[in-house]
Amino acid sequence: MKEKEQKKKNIAEVQGVKIIPLGGLEQIGMNITVIEYEDNIIVIDCGLSFPEDEMLGIDMVIPDVTYLKENIDKVKGFVITHGHEDHIGALPYVLKDVNVPVYGTKLTIGLIENKLKEANMLKSTKRKVVKYGQSINLGCFRIEFIRTNHSIADSAALAIFTPAGIIFHTGDFKVDFTPVFGTPIDLQRIGEIGKKGVLALLCDSTNIERPGYTMSERTVGKTFDNIFADYSRSRIIVATFASNVDRVQQIVNSAVKYKRKVVIEGRSMINVVTTAADIGYINIPDNTLIDIEQMKNYTDDQIVMIMTGSQGESMAALSRIAASIHKKVSIKPGDVVILSSNPIPGNEKAVSKVINELSMKGAKVIYQDTHVSGHACQEEVKLIYSLIKPQYAVPVHGE
Repeated sequence: MKEKEQKKKNIAEVQGVKIIPLGGLEQIGMNITVIEYEDNIIVIDCGLSFPEDEMLGIDMVIPDVTYLKENIDKVKGFVITHGHEDHIGALPYVLKDVNVPVYGTKLTIGLIENKLKEANMLKSTKRKVVKYGQSINLGCFRIEFIRTNHSIADSAALAIFTPAGIIFHTGDFKVDFTPVFGTPIDLQRIGEIGKKGVLALLCDSTNIERPGYTMSERTVGKTFDNIFADYSRSRIIVATFASNVDRVQQIVNSAVKYKRKVVIEGRSMINVVTTAADIGYINIPDNTLIDIEQMKNYTDDQIVMIMTGSQGESMAALSRIAASIHKKVSIKPGDVVILSSNPIPGNEKAVSKVINELSMKGAKVIYQDTHVSGHACQEEVKLIYSLIKPQYAVPVHGE
């Protein structure tokens, strides 16, 4: 009885339209939300999450999609807001049981295709690239993609037109008037949607306890320049999220400015940078990138490495280097390691362990002012609410 009551509690039904979170609420990660009207279902995002400390032997957590499998005939497609793991990471697993088309922006679909290729599912999965301002029709739903800013390019908000009214999903967002790539969030279109009358707003609430505004991504570029200038004789290693293409671009910019060669290390980092470069979303000048094997041909002050492992993931490149189990790179006294991210809740111990191991080997570890959030703070959230003026508010992506 209690389980049925809990399931009922997690379903918001307004004027015949149901909003059913299968993940992403009351937790960080594993974002997946069902929008249902009569015999029509669309699924917003399909992410994974990191395991909790007590989940020994578990590498990742994927959502329970029993509801989708039970209603497979109603499901029209997956609509993806952006290409972060907590929004696309579970797709290769879920699509095995719920094989419907996937819709997203250019970079988002490119990153999804990488995952499908690894899972040998590229041919069996339909994908469609959607441009900003373009709408798609799925059953009784019309979904418009609207430009936003986040810590990955090609992020989108979704205006979902249903027979019961408009549902507006912000996706993960911030208001950045000076983005590294692309143009600022389309506040004009968001305001126009608001004037049409919005039934419900699903708004990114990750930073709702932080006053003010989130700093622009460009501010991190100045920090990199300062670090590169201060440690001009040291080998520099930067760990960040593989998907943060804007961050990688700024590291490359600093490397070029200070005449350093760039080594990309870590499978996911290589995949993302390759995909972004192929579609023109990252600019790496000729003769800047070198293979890891070529590092021996250069002095320490000519090298910067960009790699995975900023979250202390056990098998990521930086973690293996810190633990002295990386086959090609060893830390030596005088190395400078920049952690360009904040620990995701639950990863603090793993990150601290990596910092300790690096410090004991004589590396200088820097993590102050090397990251800005990709999520809106209070004033930006207020702005979206003032533009949308929803009848119902559904905070998402916060815990």
